[in-house]
Parts: sequence; C-alpha cells; structure tokens
Amino acid sequence: MLRGQPDLVICETLVMVFAMTPWRGLILSDYRHRLPITPDTPAVTLHEGNTPLLLSAHLSERTGCEVWLKVDGANPTGSFKDRGMTVAISRAAEAGAKLVLCASTGNTSASAAAYAARAGLEAAVLVPRGVVAKGKLAQAARYGARILEVAGSFDDCMRIARDLAAQHAVWLVNSVGNELRLAGQRTVAYEVVDALGVAPDIHCLPVGNGGNITATWTGYQAYAQGLPRLWGFQAAGAAPFVHGGPIERPETDATAIRVGAPATWAPAIAARDESGGLFGAVTDEEIFSAYRDLGRHDGVFAEPASAAGVAGLLKEHAAGRLDAGQRIVVTLTGNGLKDPDAAVRGGYDATATGPVSGDVARLLGLT
Repeated sequence: MLRGQPDLVICETLVMVFAMTPWRGLILSDYRHRLPITPDTPAVTLHEGNTPLLLSAHLSERTGCEVWLKVDGANPTGSFKDRGMTVAISRAAEAGAKLVLCASTGNTSASAAAYAARAGLEAAVLVPRGVVAKGKLAQAARYGARILEVAGSFDDCMRIARDLAAQHAVWLVNSVGNELRLAGQRTVAYEVVDALGVAPDIHCLPVGNGGNITATWTGYQAYAQGLPRLWGFQAAGAAPFVHGGPIERPETDATAIRVGAPATWAPAIAARDESGGLFGAVTDEEIFSAYRDLGRHDGVFAEPASAAGVAGLLKEHAAGRLDAGQRIVVTLTGNGLKDPDAAVRGGYDATATGPVSGDVARLLGLT
C-alpha cells in the first residue's frame, strides 16, 4: 500500500495491462466476412460504423418501453450512408473505376464524395436544385465532388443517374439494386444485436427511398435468431409506401426523406410484410417536435428527417399499439449539423446582454 494513498492497493504478483483495440472501420472489422469483398479489395474507410446505442430515459418513460437510440449520425460524414459507401467505393477502387456517380437529397452525395476523395476517385453528384440542406452541399463541395443541380426532384436525379450508368463508364453508388451498399448498411442490425445481446422487439426508422429499411431487415435475418418488427415512418407529404404508390410532388421540410417514387420498392414492402411491421405517416409538425425533444431531453442533435422514427413511435404509442416493457430501437440516420438552418428556423430563445459579469449574474438569477 502506498504511503499517503490508503485507497490504492498494488498487487505485486499480477500485473494486468489493458490495451484498447482501435476501431478501424467496417471493412476491417469482425463483420468483414459478411461483406461482398475479396482479399484484394482495398479498405477505403473513414472508420465508419460502431456508432452509439443510447438508452433514452425520456422516451422510455413516455412509452413505458425500453427505448434505445442508434445514433448513426455519428458516422464520419454524419449519416448512415457511410456504412454502405465504404463497401461500394472500396469495390469501385478495386475495379479501377474513374468516376463515381450518385443521385441524392444530400446525404448520399456527401458520403460518396468523401469516400471517393479517400480513394483518389472523381465523384459527380446529382441533386435537386434549391432543396438540399446547405450543410450537405458544403460537404460535397469540400470533398471535391462535381455538383450538378437538377431543375427537378430527387426522382428526376435518380432517373438521370440510372440512364448515365446504363450508357457510360461510371460507377453508380446509389443503394437501389446495389448489393454493395445494402450489405454495408446491414451492419447496423449486427451492431444492435451485438450490443443488446438479442434483437429488439421493434426497430423504428425513417423511410425515404426504402434502401435502409431493406438492409436493416435483411441484416437481422442474417444475424439474429429472434427477429424484430420493422416500423418505417415517412413524412405525410412524401409517403408513397403508406399510400401504396408514387407521389408526384412530394413535400416535406424533412428533406432527406422527400422522395416520391422510391427506387427500392419491392424489397422495402417485403421488409414490412415479412417482419409483421408497418409503414406510417407523420406530419412535419410531429417530426420537428420529436427533433426538438431529442436535443432537449436526450442531448442528441439529429437532422430533422432522422426524427421521423421517434415521431412515429410516439404516434403509435398514442394509438395504443405498444405493449409495456417492449425493447425498441430507433435509428437516427443523420446528424443535425447536416441542416443547421432547421435548428434556428422560426427563431430561438436568446437574451442580449452587455459584457458585465453582474448583469449576466442577474439575468441568470444568481443575485
């Protein structure tokens, strides 16, 4: 025992050294054998994956369930897209691709541009003009992508991207029909099961193009014994899965899920049906209420579209569709810094004061 430190005991017969193994990204993780890569595939990684799974005391209390938040906005470019992009760009580099291409509402463009830069490849991104959050455009610009702003919707961008991929030597990295992207995105289910020890009873997530709910479901099928129900939620003004067909003019301020004609239709429907799940619609007001609550009560700054899963969970709870004690995971797909304007749109509470300590103390009720 050291003199002057009575609470510290040193065992002279056994010294244990703990070394932390650094996380090196999905393509170099224990999940590697589950990814469609070869021994020759280069690891184009920004150390994506291994994102936090946080217990939400606030949502657990409100619903009477055990609610966990899978914070995929903690990925390197701020969204879940990085899970699939590391695989897609690694394979593109292996194949000798020169130009990678995507259509995007913002997050895919940021991710594709970042991983292309990491691999030394050129990237071109098609985005609908005037509706993509500035944070996402800033990312694509700084990563060096060629940004093409299309006078049309995301669906128009997707149509053009598919046409170009069919006619020219470009590497399309959208998730539609892209097993490389979907395989990477399945890892979210692997991480949830590894963290909890079992699959949850319900997994909620926002739905736009349908790729993520598809990948999440097939990930659970491949990795878990018990399977969850998947609940996918769309903005009411852009809810083709809810209405059973395309929406000609999708409208929502949750821009990441402003998709009227999802490209991953049949697999997303299968994910709902096979899991015994549902698709639901939530209003922008419900989405932004959940968005604000996540910051205020959980300390998580998610982008607005990410909060659709939370809004949907609360709506289903209000409708009496939850059983007390159920274990629920909600994927938060993107970081709030993607769309900082949304946080202050409509104003925010602030009090002006001068540079005098006494004045600040009085305003804070300290004197």
